[in-house]
Amino acid sequence: ILIASAQTGQARVVDIKNLMNVKTPSVSGALEVLAGHNLIKHERYGRVQLTKQGAQIAAEVKKKHATIALFLKEIIGVATEVADIDACKIEHAISKETFLKLANFVENFKNRT
Repeated sequence: ILIASAQTGQARVVDIKNLMNVKTPSVSGALEVLAGHNLIKHERYGRVQLTKQGAQIAAEVKKKHATIALFLKEIIGVATEVADIDACKIEHAISKETFLKLANFVENFKNRT
């Protein structure tokens, strides 16, 4: 939603569907869950907008993704497409402790080069 709404601050279900390469019912189900946690504002058949809390969480996930993808691509040499797919999977499962250690390692590595 963060990426799909980058230009206008709002996203359409079809934008999310196309970006994620999933079917509409999958998006609709996920939106119901997010709305139930007050992370988005969404009226049926309307546009989707992140709440303040939702935007904060989305930014954290985006940062995790970028850090993990950078580690996979630049440090251990995983192909870009594979690194992005794997980063999507890892970003949701990684513990806070492990991510902080990984982020610190990536930052130190970038500063050395």
